[in-house]
Amino acid sequence: MPYLERLPDTHVKDGFVGGVLSHAPLFYRSESDYAGRITAFVRAGLAQGEAALIALPGEKGHLIGACLDDIPGELTFADMAELGRNPARIIPEVRSFTEKHPGQRVRFVGEPVWPGRTPAEICEATRHEALINLAFAQVQAAILCPYDASGLAGSVLADARRTHQEPAASGATARTWRDNLPPGCDRPLSPPPAEAEALAYDVDLAPVRRLVERHARRAGLGATRTVDLVLAANEVAANTISHTDEGGVIHVWHTGEKVLCQVHDVGRITDPLAGRVRHGPDDSGHGLWLVNQVCDLVELRSGDAGTTVRMHMRRAG
Repeated sequence: MPYLERLPDTHVKDGFVGGVLSHAPLFYRSESDYAGRITAFVRAGLAQGEAALIALPGEKGHLIGACLDDIPGELTFADMAELGRNPARIIPEVRSFTEKHPGQRVRFVGEPVWPGRTPAEICEATRHEALINLAFAQVQAAILCPYDASGLAGSVLADARRTHQEPAASGATARTWRDNLPPGCDRPLSPPPAEAEALAYDVDLAPVRRLVERHARRAGLGATRTVDLVLAANEVAANTISHTDEGGVIHVWHTGEKVLCQVHDVGRITDPLAGRVRHGPDDSGHGLWLVNQVCDLVELRSGDAGTTVRMHMRRAG
C-alpha cells in the first residue's frame, strides 16, 4: 500500500506532500519494500540539498545506511530503540536537527512504533505522532514514519492513519492537535495497583525522595537508575509546590520488568509540548524535560481533574 495513497487532493512532489510540513506514514510488509521506499524518500531530498535525520530501531538503521552509503549529502543516524524508548525524547532531537539548518527544508525518517512495544509505549508514541503536527507546524520539513503492516495490530495502523492526515500543519494548534489523536490515547491513566505505596506531600519533599529510593532499591533497581528515578519524582513533585496551592500524592510500585512512580496533583498543564522543549535550568519547563530524559517512559495526562505523571524505569538497565 503506497504511503501516500490515502491523501486526497494534495500536491505530491519528490515523495512528500507540498507545503511547509509533510508528515506521512509508510506502511510496509517486507524488508525490500521498506528499504526501497525509505531510500527513495531520502535520496530525493539529498538530490535537492536537503539534510536528513534517520531514526530507526536496531539493525534497520544499518540496512538503510548501506543503501545510502554511495550518495553524497548530509545524513545523520540515530537508533530509535534508544532515542524513542521514551517517545517524548524524539521531538526535541528533531527540533535540534532542524535548528541546525535554519531556512532549509530537512527530512526525517522516524519509526516510533514496532512489534514488541508495550501498549503504554505505543500509546505514548501515538501521542508523539499527533504532537509532531503541532511541534513542526511552521517548519520546512518532510517527515516519513514507517509502520510494519504485517507485524502491528490493525488498530495501531488505523491510529497511524489518523495522526498522519495531510496537510499536517495547516490546522494544528495548541487547542486542535487532539483532533487527530485517537481517543484511546487521551483517556485518564488507570489507577495504581492496590499494593502500591502511597504518600501525600505538601512542602517537604524529603519523604518523597526517601520513599522512591527505598522502594527502588528493594525492587532491585541499580544505583544509577535509582538516583535518576528519585530525581525525576522530585522534579514532578516540586512542580506541585511551585504551581499549586495544595499538595499532591505519589504512588510507587513495581512489576517484574519495571519500577513505576505516579504523581498526581490538582494543577493543570496547558502546554501540549511540555517536557518536549528544552529549557534552561532556571526555566519552569526544565523539570519535565529532565524527567523525560532520565525515565524509560513518561505518561502525562492533564485536565479538569488535575495532572497525573507516571514515570517508568526498567529494572534491567
